[in-house]
Amino acid sequence: MSASMPVRIVLGSWDQLRDAAYPVRHEVFVVEQNVPVEMELDDDDSVALHAVAYGPDGTAVATGRLLPDGHIGRMAVRKVARGRGVGGQVLEALVERGQAAGHLVLALNAQVHARGFYEAHGFSAEGAEFMDAGILHVAMLRRTCR
Repeated sequence: MSASMPVRIVLGSWDQLRDAAYPVRHEVFVVEQNVPVEMELDDDDSVALHAVAYGPDGTAVATGRLLPDGHIGRMAVRKVARGRGVGGQVLEALVERGQAAGHLVLALNAQVHARGFYEAHGFSAEGAEFMDAGILHVAMLRRTCR
């Protein structure tokens, strides 16, 4: 693993963070993973709490979102920041907000190759693997304590 990358995490609405979050998501999902652009954006963006991690130079390097029902999604980290703890910081910021909102269980659909990352952050796989946007996923849950 590379040295950790110092980041600044900002939480806010889609209107506030779209200009930073969308390029990260587009680069990771559409360009790298070939997810159709029409599948990557959805109506949930407008109701979600978004997190963006900014690197030392002020560039957005990672993002994720928390839906009102406790689902975490659209976790994306640019290549330059992978393996440096940035995704974990974004995930934990979203988990903390989910706990503060009263969610006893947080859920996400993880790409199977990222399952270990989410398990390291307290999530457990639930059910069978499934395809979404042409990528194998598994549903995962994290029970929170209040």
